[in-house]
Amino acid sequence: MSAELIDPRGPRFGAAITSALSLTAFGIAVSAQDGYFTAYPLIVLLALLFSWSVFSPKTHPYGLIFKKLVRPRLAAPNELEDSRPPQFAQKVGLGFALLGLVGYWIAPVLVAVSAGFIFFAAFLNAFFNFCLGCQMYLGLKRFGVIR
Repeated sequence: MSAELIDPRGPRFGAAITSALSLTAFGIAVSAQDGYFTAYPLIVLLALLFSWSVFSPKTHPYGLIFKKLVRPRLAAPNELEDSRPPQFAQKVGLGFALLGLVGYWIAPVLVAVSAGFIFFAAFLNAFFNFCLGCQMYLGLKRFGVIR
C-alpha cells in the first residue's frame, strides 16, 4: 500500500452513500416478508463497490463524483491524511459485505447482520468523522501486526 495523502472528506462522502445503501438493505432485510432475499441485491452491490474500492480506488465512482462534482465546491482541506487507514477500512467493509454475500446461503439473517455492521461503521465515518476501520488499522499497527 502506498502512503499517498488524500482529502479526508472524500472517504466521508463515500461513507455517506454507503450508509444510505446499507441502511436500505438492513431496513428491507428486517421488515419485508422475503426481506433477506429482497435485500440481497443491495449486499451484492455493496460487495462490488467495496471490491472496486480495494482493487482500483482511483477509478471508484464515489471518488470520481467527489473529485469532479463535490471537491471543486469546497475550500481546500485543512490537512491531508494517509490513504492507508481508509484503504484498510474498505477491506474491512468488503469482509462484512462478503459475510452477507456468502452468509445468505448459510443463514439468510447474515444479510441483515452484515448490512447493519456496514451501516454502523459508514454512519460513524460519514456523520461523526470516526472511522472504525481506520482505528482498527492504527491499533494493529501499534501492536506490530501491520508494518
